[in-house]
Amino acid sequence: MSVSANLDESSVTVEPGGEADLAVQVLNSGTIVEECRFEVVGPCADWATVEPASLSLYPGATGSATVTLRPPRTSQVVPGETPLGLRVVPTSDGAETAVLERSVTVLPFTEITSELVPPGSSGAWRGRHKLAVDSRGNTPVTIALSARGATERSRLALDPAEVEIPPGQAKFAVLSVRPAKRLWRGTPITHPFQVAVTPRAREGQDPYQPVLLDGSYEQQAILPRWLPRALVVAVLLAAALVGLWYSVLRPTVRSAAREAVTPQVVESAARQGNADPNGGGDNGQGQEASGGGGQAGSAGSGGASASPGGSASAVPGVPGGSEPGGAAVPSSARVQVRDAVGGSATRRTAYAVPDGSTFELTDIVVQNPQGDAGTLVISTDDGQLLNLALENFRDSDYHFVTPVEVQSGGRITIAVSCREVGKPVKAPAPSQCSESLFLGGKISTKAQAGG
Repeated sequence: MSVSANLDESSVTVEPGGEADLAVQVLNSGTIVEECRFEVVGPCADWATVEPASLSLYPGATGSATVTLRPPRTSQVVPGETPLGLRVVPTSDGAETAVLERSVTVLPFTEITSELVPPGSSGAWRGRHKLAVDSRGNTPVTIALSARGATERSRLALDPAEVEIPPGQAKFAVLSVRPAKRLWRGTPITHPFQVAVTPRAREGQDPYQPVLLDGSYEQQAILPRWLPRALVVAVLLAAALVGLWYSVLRPTVRSAAREAVTPQVVESAARQGNADPNGGGDNGQGQEASGGGGQAGSAGSGGASASPGGSASAVPGVPGGSEPGGAAVPSSARVQVRDAVGGSATRRTAYAVPDGSTFELTDIVVQNPQGDAGTLVISTDDGQLLNLALENFRDSDYHFVTPVEVQSGGRITIAVSCREVGKPVKAPAPSQCSESLFLGGKISTKAQAGG
């Protein structure tokens, strides 16, 4: 062998991320100049270098090189005794390669990182966080976890409170934050807290400093902020619906109900009420015929001033049609009045009392179907009964417990003064105001001697 070499036998301990050197001595025992190069083999080959990478030696000369060990600070570097191999390879033909072997002690190290996800949480009942702990060391490590709040207004719990992490792996823990008191409404309350992540030191080692993480939990009110506004809106909406009912819907319903009670219906009811309770067919027919004559007489006396479409009726309404003994019988009349805008009022006779009779007025129904504006006056010979503003009603009815008596030959009149013509819904605009009047009551005559 023309080349011989030896490696420093002193113990070598190196920490990942650190550096250590080993000296190499090479002797050329041959008779020619020899060049040799160095190759590191084994687990240390990835993080070991030789300077210089080759030597050129004269016969009998000795040279030296340095093996530098720089293990990286990663979890892939296994701690403990690690074999190191160095090959010294001559370049001349026939020379033998020298192989040097020894071991290097790689120290264990602990390095952790941790993260709180999310750093801040919010909720009405509790906050939830995840604690991630990552071991970047090359040895298993036990981690103690603890949390404390900045105040006593929150309670914190970690599950688990201790984790053991192999090299290069990560473990997770769940952190729950609960407020000590409930917040029903008002401004949110922030609860800051801190989490300590502490590796447990091995025997003979100094204690590790804990890794501190800051977090916060925002306690929200149980009742949302928009609830009072929603209640106010609900109250206003309910008030609007009530107002709509009383201002639009209810009058419309009542108007429809009143329109259903036409004078013809009332007159038919009066006829049925006047029927003989003993079922006398001949008597009833006689009374109805007499009532027809009375109606004609009433219409005749009032027709001279009634407008087209107006009518008056009495059932029975003439002296000849009254019951024996002068008992009062039902009677009614209806008249319609049209009046143009401006000018004087239009007056019509609604009912003329026959001679020898007395009319007891008990019911008045006034209709303003177009919604006209102006005045409507109902009068008798003794003066005004009603003075109404048309814009205040569509249908209006009046009933008297004590009848208004109109004596023989008296008249009931209606006067309409049109100020503005209304417009019915979904109908052509009329050119004149149009109002209707219905009267109901009883007519009676004095009994005649020898009748």
